[in-house]
Amino acid sequence: MPPATPSVPSSSSMGRGLDVLSSVATLTRDLRPATVSVIADSLGRERSQVSRTLTSLERSGLVTRAADRTFTLAWGWYAAAQELSARRLRTHGLVVLEDLSSHLGEAAFLSVLQGNTTLTTLESLPADSRMIGSWIGRAYPAYCSDAGRATLWDASADEIRAVFRATEFSPQGPNTPTSIDDFLARLDDDRRRGFAIVDQEAEPGLYSVAAPVWDHRGEVVAAVQVIGTRDVMAERTATCGEACARAAAELSRELGAPSAVLA
Repeated sequence: MPPATPSVPSSSSMGRGLDVLSSVATLTRDLRPATVSVIADSLGRERSQVSRTLTSLERSGLVTRAADRTFTLAWGWYAAAQELSARRLRTHGLVVLEDLSSHLGEAAFLSVLQGNTTLTTLESLPADSRMIGSWIGRAYPAYCSDAGRATLWDASADEIRAVFRATEFSPQGPNTPTSIDDFLARLDDDRRRGFAIVDQEAEPGLYSVAAPVWDHRGEVVAAVQVIGTRDVMAERTATCGEACARAAAELSRELGAPSAVLA
């Protein structure tokens, strides 16, 4: 195992600064005002000490002070976190897909939501795959895609209705959802199960499972998919679905997803 990262004593100036930054981030996430007094109370520190630390952090461009005297992390933190998440999604995502494809002997993909479609960004195929061409860059209507349901996993019914407001639910396979309500009912079943099942919804004979990938904000940013033919995959639904969900959870942890969304 790699050595543990050494902790920074909270009595040091760096330790105090990191503790205050962490408190600002937590309070902001919980929609609580990150004022000097609230931060001091949360850390059990003197108000004057916290005020000096915040002043130093503000001068360094690490936090910003609003007119109402609340503090937030500077936007640079969020930009850096987004870039790190995007890189990990690409690099570790491919590792996860290769392990998943090798383990199941089926094609594995990573897709993201773009408007009312899903776009494949990564893929891994088993050695004996007969798939011709690549699916990377290929878009599918989200209403009949396994990735569509997985990437909308954390969306409310109103948000999903907004995504498909101008979408015609035209048949793509024998089991294509016929309406937004039909889509929502299938998504509810998926959430209870822990992974999405799409049985000939996108095209005849195609069968797939998918699970959501969460980032450090606790938001779904992608979907891990396993796709094959119905005659082979249908009898392996539980095996493929559970493996897909584990792979998505592993990738989510690499992106810093909160443990609460993975429970």
